[in-house]
Amino acid sequence: MEKSKVYFIKDISSENIIKAYNALNKKLEGRIAIKVHSGEAGNQNYLKPDFIKDIVNYVNGTVVECNTAYEGARNTTEKHRELLKVHEWNKYFLFDLMDAEGPDLELEVPNGIILKKNYVGKDLAKYDSLLVLSHFKGHAMGGYGGALKQLSIGCASSAGKTLIHTAGTTDNQYELFNNLPEQDRFLEAMADAASSVVNHFNGNAIYINIMKNISVDCDCDGNASAPCMQDIGILASLDPVAVDQACLDLVYNSNDSGKDKLIKRIESLHGIHTVEAAAKLGIGSREYELINVD
Repeated sequence: MEKSKVYFIKDISSENIIKAYNALNKKLEGRIAIKVHSGEAGNQNYLKPDFIKDIVNYVNGTVVECNTAYEGARNTTEKHRELLKVHEWNKYFLFDLMDAEGPDLELEVPNGIILKKNYVGKDLAKYDSLLVLSHFKGHAMGGYGGALKQLSIGCASSAGKTLIHTAGTTDNQYELFNNLPEQDRFLEAMADAASSVVNHFNGNAIYINIMKNISVDCDCDGNASAPCMQDIGILASLDPVAVDQACLDLVYNSNDSGKDKLIKRIESLHGIHTVEAAAKLGIGSREYELINVD
């Protein structure tokens, strides 16, 4: 079986995000959703709109996001929209808060390990193609965050996020923290949800991970730790499993002493299991060829 191709550019810049996109030799067509993380209030590590505006304008896409399922500045449409203004997401381009209004879009997960359905922002149905633009970093619940997290928790509505975090027990966000499951079940539910979005777009998707401001904490943390590693680069693939696996391998193979802190976070939460489960579901391969782009 041919290995998935993952393209790598060491120098991180707005122009090189476009170069990484073009290296894939695939043009996204129709209405293009660009999934980003809008950044919790107080977070300093998320990818800022002025940094990604060139790729957004280049593909002529709409930046998309969904509400959260926990207390903070993004768990209601009203608060989230206010934060989007503060973070200047609406300064350069169109922004679609996909679950601003219900009802959610229900995606089937017929072969799911844990979930048989996934709830995403209903506006996802408006788009023909998907560009997942991920900030690779650690995560306090998943171990790490990359393309698979953006596909799953990132595209899920508040109800969908709750369903994933509770491994299918409930979609009531006010009951989330009373129903947290065994860790691997949560990670498998995340892989299930990711598979539903991958299958929904049926190959019309590109995944770009940016290894910049690499903290042990997610962009959803308003008091996130400062980056623990030096920036590594930009990775792009048509395979969300391969691009996440490649990022993890780059961390493990790095000479940066700060990697120990991130690896501890990943391993303490068995983060690699999300990749394992996603590969088992057939939405990508852990076997890849890393191709340097000049």
